[in-house]
Amino acid sequence: MDQYPSSTDTERGHGPYQPGFSPSEDQIPHSKARMLAIHNAKAYFLKTSTRSGLNLYDHLANILTKILDEQPENTVDIIENISKDVKWAQFRKKMDTLRDEPLILPTFEAAEKRKALFVEESAEEEHDDEEEEEMGRPALPNVMETAFYFEQAGIGLNKDESYCIFLSLKILVNVEPIQTCRFWGKILGVEMNYIIAEVELCEGEGQEKEETGEEGEKEMGEPEEQDEQGNEHEPPKSTYKPPPEIPKEENGTGANKYVYFVCNEPGKPWVKLPPVTPAQIVCARKIKKFFTGRLDAPIVSFPPFPGNEANYLRAQIARISAGTHVSPTGFYQYANDEEDDEEEEGDAYEEDPDFEPPSVAEMVASLATWAHHVKCILKQGRCVWINPQKLVENEEEEDDEEDKDEEEEEEQAETGPPLFTAISEDEGMKNIPAWTVQASTDLIPQHSVAILQSNRWPGAYTFASGRKFENIYFGWGHKYSPEGHMPALPPPAQAEYPSGPGITEAADPTVEEERAFKAAEEEALAEAEEDEEEDEDD
Repeated sequence: MDQYPSSTDTERGHGPYQPGFSPSEDQIPHSKARMLAIHNAKAYFLKTSTRSGLNLYDHLANILTKILDEQPENTVDIIENISKDVKWAQFRKKMDTLRDEPLILPTFEAAEKRKALFVEESAEEEHDDEEEEEMGRPALPNVMETAFYFEQAGIGLNKDESYCIFLSLKILVNVEPIQTCRFWGKILGVEMNYIIAEVELCEGEGQEKEETGEEGEKEMGEPEEQDEQGNEHEPPKSTYKPPPEIPKEENGTGANKYVYFVCNEPGKPWVKLPPVTPAQIVCARKIKKFFTGRLDAPIVSFPPFPGNEANYLRAQIARISAGTHVSPTGFYQYANDEEDDEEEEGDAYEEDPDFEPPSVAEMVASLATWAHHVKCILKQGRCVWINPQKLVENEEEEDDEEDKDEEEEEEQAETGPPLFTAISEDEGMKNIPAWTVQASTDLIPQHSVAILQSNRWPGAYTFASGRKFENIYFGWGHKYSPEGHMPALPPPAQAEYPSGPGITEAADPTVEEERAFKAAEEEALAEAEEDEEEDEDD
């Protein structure tokens, strides 16, 4: 069939260029077929979109209704905008006619949370701050200055967040009895992050009372004594003695030298973390868990961790601080209060007024110009080793004489590197050095800053410029391991019973063995009778 009409059709008045021409008359001559085509076209317009859930038929009807109601000028020029307005009205949130729901933007919510940070202090609070500074209490740490130095190497947070953290630390210093305060860093989490402040409380503050006392122990022991006296037949008691629990270090010493406060965002309340115990540090070395941002979240791992996420966070903070907090060599010295014999075990230090800072080029060239100023944590989970055998002797004073005479092997005391050890002595990881040091810029070396990066704890950085230096951490709180994390395997299953002739079931004898055994018994009896008769005759 030709696409164009012939000349005869044009002459007769039935062509497309003649008035009164209708192509449907030639293509669909019957009325039933015409109605069927109309229904098919309407069904096509009523197809619902898989994205928006609308159909073209209703959309065109709404457009025509809007045009007839408003009757705008030059409709053909703005029909695309009318179509967009009709679509936007379909997805607009329906408001209640009695009470409209205000639309709260995320920026408005964030501003409301941080609104308390920008409240000015009253005259009385400012006067109290001046008195505290005169009494010797140090001022609030300048977080913005620290952020400026780290920004030279492209490290740190944005200025808005840094300033909000600065204001949040100001609130913490005003609320808590704090002697020194420092921005420790930020640990990332799956749901929320942790902003951490390292503080040193005033003397006499922060001493926590133990929950369990002697009275509670006696109450728990009384029913057991009654059961021993009342029940004659008791199941056998286990002779297993668990190893003694290593006590935690006192507040202000070792791993608990500082107190840490955390919050998820600037403006939220600060939460004080509990002191860390040696068992938590030892277990934290064997597991690797991502933080959720909720302090009460359980830690599901093997071996089981003794605590929740707050305790795990405190253990990781202690490990990171012990391994990454460094300073220029010679900046600190032992405190004058300590004697020479106690210098190895003491962790009290102070600034050396006669310290002459090395140049940035010298600090970049040699790792010997950097030193640790936080004591190393031993395998026991403490900074100062304690003999567990002495703990057992103190607990078991009423032992038998036989137990006292037994020789016990004395454990060798653990010793770590002394304080102010140079980081050049730190062991690397295979072919990776423990530290990487570089200058912030090579174009202007006279105004550059020395930047030290820890490869063992990714995210730990230190800057030094003259007498100014600072340590900070931004990361997930995990230690780097070249082989990858390998969880500890469970211990082998305990044997049900000791194997031996008195316990192991013997095999049943055969018929021949029974006959031979009976014959041997009869012979033995006969010989015994003969011997008796001979004795009687004699």
